[in-house]
Amino acid sequence: MNMSATPSPSSTPTSGASSSRLLSLDALRGFDMFWIIGAEGLVKGLDRMSDNAVTKFVAAQLTHVEWAGFHFYDLIFPLFVFIAGVSSVWSLTKETELHGRAGAAWRVIRRGFLLILFGLFYSGGFSAEWPNIRVLGVLQRIGLAYMGAGLVFLFFGPRVRVAVCVGLLTGYWAMMTFVPIRNIPLDNTALAKLAADAGDAASASLFKADSNPSIIKDGPAWAAANKMFDSTTERVQGKFEKGLNLSNHTDFKYLPGKRYDNYYDPEGLLSTIPAIGTCLLGIFAGMLLRNTTFCDRRKLVYLLSFGLGGVLLGFAWGGQFPVVKKLWTSSFVLVAGGFSAILLGTFYWAVEVMKWRGWCQPFVWIGMNSITVYVANNVIGFRKLAERVVGGDVRMAFETHVAKGAGDLLIACTGLGFGVLLCWFLHRKKIYLRL
Repeated sequence: MNMSATPSPSSTPTSGASSSRLLSLDALRGFDMFWIIGAEGLVKGLDRMSDNAVTKFVAAQLTHVEWAGFHFYDLIFPLFVFIAGVSSVWSLTKETELHGRAGAAWRVIRRGFLLILFGLFYSGGFSAEWPNIRVLGVLQRIGLAYMGAGLVFLFFGPRVRVAVCVGLLTGYWAMMTFVPIRNIPLDNTALAKLAADAGDAASASLFKADSNPSIIKDGPAWAAANKMFDSTTERVQGKFEKGLNLSNHTDFKYLPGKRYDNYYDPEGLLSTIPAIGTCLLGIFAGMLLRNTTFCDRRKLVYLLSFGLGGVLLGFAWGGQFPVVKKLWTSSFVLVAGGFSAILLGTFYWAVEVMKWRGWCQPFVWIGMNSITVYVANNVIGFRKLAERVVGGDVRMAFETHVAKGAGDLLIACTGLGFGVLLCWFLHRKKIYLRL
């Protein structure tokens, strides 16, 4: 990792798909990060102010689906993994030309582990005591998916890459569908009811606590859950409910440290397998855009066609294997990958083909320092900083004298402005955090 005072080749705006980097890709990455650092607050503030069907629909799209289903906000994370795959086609091809396949592989492994370390830092891993440390998380997933897909890209040809991707998605589906699991849902409410029905009032009371049992070393709630889990003899197959599926049960038994959802993690062990498939889909899109034998029109047609096909196939598959972000199901990979390809095609058409670039400059600033602004938002908290500046009496004045929700909108705009301003400053100084 280094702080560079000059733009890296991978960040230099260019006009051609065969160049070292696509400006549209930086813009798309920035657009993705734009929502992560607070843009959803703008829509929610507008919804409070106007309270109409349109703003309500858009605001709902900026919330995660509780379990099965798909909202726009569920696209933000897989889109970033997809973009990592697209950009790796350029960066790893150049790295191979400069340092050989071994040097490029070392870059993939080094960058992947640095992302994992950043993820531990982001989750507070250096300040909390074990086991209150989340081993897997968003950045860790990006790092693992990038490593897996990057190594496949380096050491195998196009046909094998496709076969690996298909194998990962179908293999994950087969495991989740056919491997028997214990018929016990890992959910506090369900566990409390099971314990109460068994006449174990003491254990039932443990599961009613608000604390996360996975963060307490040898805690009584965790011990009681383990005992109930191990004593369950009935087996079931093909279950995809919350807490009752192979992925969640695997995390419960084998994932160390803190689980984000009490007993399992949305970025858990098994669900990392299809996440590599998401990154490979990005690699396929990058290979298409970098292919000089296709004209821009054909590239757009292929991207949009494959994108639409992925969405339709994913939702069709979802009839048997539900579209669940927290399980990163194979159907979810196709739906998210399809929408990602459509967005990539749209940005490519606007920025590279039509040369409409003025509108996307703020997104480019964010996209060229995406990891920096992501970590900074966790450390600083742009919204919290905005609340210190325009919260309190200022917020109440806008709520009272402008409109209901205007104060929240002001805070959201200010917080988002801080994030964009930081990226603009780093871009102006030509400072880019590179892993």
